[in-house]
Amino acid sequence: MSATTRELRARNLCTLAALAALFLLPLVIAFWMYYVSGWRPAARVNHGVLISPMRPLPPVQLPRVSVPAPGTQMRADSAAAIPFRHRWSLVYVGAGSCDESCRHALYVMRQTRLSLNNDMTRVDRVFLVTAECCPRALLGPEHAGLIVLDATGTEAVRLWREFPTAGREHLLFVVDPLGNLIMSYDVRQNPRGLLADLQKLLRLSHIG
Repeated sequence: MSATTRELRARNLCTLAALAALFLLPLVIAFWMYYVSGWRPAARVNHGVLISPMRPLPPVQLPRVSVPAPGTQMRADSAAAIPFRHRWSLVYVGAGSCDESCRHALYVMRQTRLSLNNDMTRVDRVFLVTAECCPRALLGPEHAGLIVLDATGTEAVRLWREFPTAGREHLLFVVDPLGNLIMSYDVRQNPRGLLADLQKLLRLSHIG
């Protein structure tokens, strides 16, 4: 074998070794960081706060509030319903007086659902009214389709006490079609985060 051939073969081997190192070195570093150093990525993929463990909501029957005819009093349907079954739900919990925080939360809820486009029919908007039932103004055209449930009764307390109370006036909650409370979202944050979380849930879900 001539000296030139040996030099060419050595150069090719060096090139091959460099290419192998280029592809293998990142894998070796990742393996060492994950399994040896114990490092884990800190970034979250969700924008809301996961409720862990998720909370199965009790199957309490609640009257659904109907839109009254002009000049008549607000009334509740005679037939009560068990909420949060078979569809995804965005939920707000609060008094029927609905202050500025409440109105902002309901606005974010409405706009987020509309932004789901074809998937919007898979999501209900629910207002659990825990006091001062019920807000007639919210049943007009601005919030058409909003489900207002009278949760002022003694039995209803079993339901809405499952929802976290800290900062609740600024929170929207996500309930899955099996009636599990799984996530909260602070509406003072960028609402695109809530939309992204819902889109991901609906894309991965085979129910609701």
